[in-house]
Amino acid sequence: MTAIIIEDMPQALRMLQDDLEANCPDVEVVGTAHSVVSAAKLLQKTTPDLIFLDILLGDGTGFDLLEIFPKLPSRVIFVTASDEFALRAFRYAAVDYLLKPVDIEQLKQAVGRARSRQTESPESLHLLKETLAKPDVLPRRISLHSQERIVIVEIENIVRCEADGNNTRFVLASGEKIFVTRTLKQYDQMLEPHGFVRAHQSHLLNFRFVQEFQKKEGGYLKMKNGDLIPVSVRKKAEVLEWLGQ
Repeated sequence: MTAIIIEDMPQALRMLQDDLEANCPDVEVVGTAHSVVSAAKLLQKTTPDLIFLDILLGDGTGFDLLEIFPKLPSRVIFVTASDEFALRAFRYAAVDYLLKPVDIEQLKQAVGRARSRQTESPESLHLLKETLAKPDVLPRRISLHSQERIVIVEIENIVRCEADGNNTRFVLASGEKIFVTRTLKQYDQMLEPHGFVRAHQSHLLNFRFVQEFQKKEGGYLKMKNGDLIPVSVRKKAEVLEWLGQ
């Protein structure tokens, strides 16, 4: 798999190059660039399988580069400093990213996902850019990646999420179900600020769709769509606290 690194800090560029050589031997770095202009020139000459893209470059941003090449077939892994708002944006958009300094295990995982993944969807990249532009505003949408497609949904239209092994099933207000290849844990912190509650190890619920609490057999929450969701013993106090608000 061929790759290019676009990074304006020489030391960070060298470190990432060394990390790839030592830990991802099947990734061949065929070029590097330090700015939007130099990266654009490089991409006119070569089309790599993978791009490691810093967001902040000396003469612009990684998004500026992607706008120059809107149909770029390469997979993109963003590289970013540890900024909490930026991390939140990446999680909501479900776009691969690496934190500086780069963790070796995270690097291996990101490269592994890139091997089996097509190009980033324009919708996910737009959502990422939109979220980064409003760091003080809680994102209203989230990007859901299934094996067949990528769907951007309004968070308020999510009724519930259910764990299925290392995957998650989303149930929407329309009745549509989306099977996503990420764990429920990855969505817990993202959705909790939007009024979601973890009623059970396997269930994350949008409280605006809860109709009633049934006391039978330890407790169930009945959703407005008729679904009955068990409440675990460990989560019961938290759920009852929500009901009392």
